[in-house]
Amino acid sequence: MFRIVRVETLAPGIRRLQIEAPRIARKQKPGQFVIVRVYEEGERIPLTIEKSDPQRGTIDIVVQSVGKTTHLLNRLETGDAILDVVGPLGQPSEIEKFGTVVTIGGGVGTAMAYPTAAALKQAGNFVICIVGARDRERVILEREMRSVSDELMITTDDGSYGSKGLVTKRLQEIIERGTHIDRVLAVGPILMMKAVADLTRARGIPTIVSLNPIMLDGTGMCGGCRVLVDGKSQFACVDGPEFDAHGVDFDTLLRRNAMYREAEKKSMDQCYQEMESHGR
Repeated sequence: MFRIVRVETLAPGIRRLQIEAPRIARKQKPGQFVIVRVYEEGERIPLTIEKSDPQRGTIDIVVQSVGKTTHLLNRLETGDAILDVVGPLGQPSEIEKFGTVVTIGGGVGTAMAYPTAAALKQAGNFVICIVGARDRERVILEREMRSVSDELMITTDDGSYGSKGLVTKRLQEIIERGTHIDRVLAVGPILMMKAVADLTRARGIPTIVSLNPIMLDGTGMCGGCRVLVDGKSQFACVDGPEFDAHGVDFDTLLRRNAMYREAEKKSMDQCYQEMESHGR
């Protein structure tokens, strides 16, 4: 069992859980993730490690309530425990001095972009961060991203905070003002990452995306997280989760991620019914 030592609400439906996991905290590197199972009969889901504290033996994960398991996770409080937390898994982010790097976080993807942005800044890069959200309420980790940025841009779909529009609009502005970009990292919804890849492909800007497909065991055995990159099958859990954006088949990824949408809805409906029957 892995005890939760701190819970913080970052935005509606988004919480940060700090978990006691000393072995993971000692080995975690930017870009890696854990597989979490809340209870014995529960599903396994991948969650990126936002940050770790080897001295305290804790890791932080950011959870957005989307499906049954994430809803259950976000109902836990300080002192509660999670049955399984396995990791760190996946290949770490490639960190070196590239020059000028733009990191883009869309929604909860900001929590995945943050540790890599911090490591890139520490490696001596000039880091421009773009944080996108639906509205002001859902902008997360602004303070953290500002602390590792030479320049921070906030954009919201409705214009309630920062500038109005999509993250690609801000990236386009950076390009058009003549800034030479050596590398882009984009993390967020699939359609957002696809749009970023389309924009940078035409300009020959190296671009990395962090993929979060359906995943079960996190060891490459089940094949559930298979993605097509440059026409070849790879597994996000062991080959990724970061890949060259210009080689990713985003259309296939979208279709695969939608395969169990109806089953997920039924599971959520059943979960609500069970909670209501217990008066919760």
